[in-house]
Amino acid sequence: MSDKDTKTYLEDVPVGVARIYGPKTVTRDEIIAFATKFDPQPFHVDEEAAKDSIFGGLVASGWHTASIAMRLLVDGSVKNNAGLGSPGFDDLRWLKPVRPGDALRVRSTCIEIKPSRSKPHMGSARFKTEVLNQNDEVVLDFYSTGLMLRRPDRDRTAD
Repeated sequence: MSDKDTKTYLEDVPVGVARIYGPKTVTRDEIIAFATKFDPQPFHVDEEAAKDSIFGGLVASGWHTASIAMRLLVDGSVKNNAGLGSPGFDDLRWLKPVRPGDALRVRSTCIEIKPSRSKPHMGSARFKTEVLNQNDEVVLDFYSTGLMLRRPDRDRTAD
């Protein structure tokens, strides 16, 4: 990569290497504010009601946890990628509740790179992404595909 070209292209993404982003500590006020706006279930917005829930206390919305994961990914990696967006994700699972004071980190591992056959200037990278708390417990995981540009100076005749 030259000094002028600091973007990460498809060819620069290592398969099998885990990257860690974060941490981000989740606060009580953030949990309540997010849930009040987007997921106002009692165990996300009302500490007293949450005590009587299956969680035994206030917990973050799973969508809040997913949003934190996305922010950590963007700040840590995506904003420097020659990215073109994503066609989506698969198998999103909420595995453990996130509570006030939890410090979340994202572990993202590229599991596959595929240059496009029909559009040689681009390709896709498939990732397994896990969100871990301060105890290294996986609280959320999913698979995603990112569309990325290939390095512009690459000789395409070798493909």
